[in-house]
Amino acid sequence: MTSPLPGAFVLDPRLEADSLPVTELALSTVRLMNDATYPWLLLVPKRPDLAELIDLDAADRAVLMEEIAAASKALKAITLCTKLNVGALGNIVRQLHIHVIARFDTDPAWPGPVWGTGAPRPWEPASAAETIAKLRTRLDG
Repeated sequence: MTSPLPGAFVLDPRLEADSLPVTELALSTVRLMNDATYPWLLLVPKRPDLAELIDLDAADRAVLMEEIAAASKALKAITLCTKLNVGALGNIVRQLHIHVIARFDTDPAWPGPVWGTGAPRPWEPASAAETIAKLRTRLDG
């Protein structure tokens, strides 16, 4: 295995292990969390050494906001969710990443946060592939 070039973007191994690739946007890689209980996207800006939104320059912050809006619209359109939760926490994984979570008033954690409410339920491969294809159609379109 080769080491990444200094200053190169590398996806945190925990984010990679816990999610499935969806698509690449101008700034962010988009991933689907491998928990079918909550349709849940991650947007990770492809810039090295970022921990906070304020670590992005103004132009990249503007791009990220548009990508968050696009991902939010795509997720809402395919899930018909009750509410979207959008946040950047990073208390465990320091690499800057944005959560976009489709919430339903019938989901197990409603109305509280999704963290700490049961073990993740991995996507069935066919359902994951279908969801990813629908997201790609809306995001790459």
